This record gives sequence, structure tokens and C-alpha cells, in this order.
Amino acid sequence: MLKDRKEITGNSLRIYLYLVKHGASELREVQRGIGLSTPSLASYHLARLVEGGYATQDILEGYVKVGTALVPQFTFFSVLFTILIIFFSMMTITSYSYVPYLVVTSIGAAGLMWYESIRLWRKLVVESNNGQK
Repeated sequence: MLKDRKEITGNSLRIYLYLVKHGASELREVQRGIGLSTPSLASYHLARLVEGGYATQDILEGYVKVGTALVPQFTFFSVLFTILIIFFSMMTITSYSYVPYLVVTSIGAAGLMWYESIRLWRKLVVESNNGQK
């Protein structure tokens, strides 16, 4: 298997050594830690490491780091649309003209956002449970 691997040199080697020293890192952390000019340059060299079998890619697309917690990106939209629902519901007390349409649209959007947030949250829980076994 080692014969199939390409030799790594230059920035790819520096990134490999950074990952060995610091463990799993985000793209921008690698870029700053190595002193590369752009994230795309770090991405290119990380892709070479993954291609060569020197590293694996941990894909957490759809999540945002908030402090030490990973939160699904859709959660922020869910909160926004939930607030809009409450606002438009309160507006229906004073005016019935256009507000029901906005409430229906908001409920649909909030429902979709909460569905996606819960789906991503469950995926994260399942992945973290599999990693602990």
C-alpha cells in the first residue's frame, strides 16, 4: 500500500506535519498555521494529501461552530422564521388583509428549516456515537 502513495514535498508536507502535530483541523486553521496566502491553496494541498491516502476528510457540511458546539446552519434560519411567525401572528390581530399569506409562507419556511435542522442534528449525533464505539 505504501508503494502506491506519492511522495509528498513542499507545502503538502508542511500541512501533513501540521495535521500530525495538531490533529484534525479546519481549512482556515491549516492556512493560518502554515502561513499560506489563501484557503484555496491550503485546500489544494489537503486534497493532494487525501488523494495520496495521507489524510482523510471529515465532512461536516451544514454545520457551524458556535464556541465548542456544532450547530446545524439551518437552526439560525429556523429561529428567524419562528420569530417571523410570531410577529405575523400578532399582526393578524390588527389587520387581516395580507398577513395570513405571510403567516402561511413563514410556517412553510420554518417547517422546512426545522426539519433540516433536526435531520442534520440527528446525523451529527449518529456520527458522534459511531466515533465513540
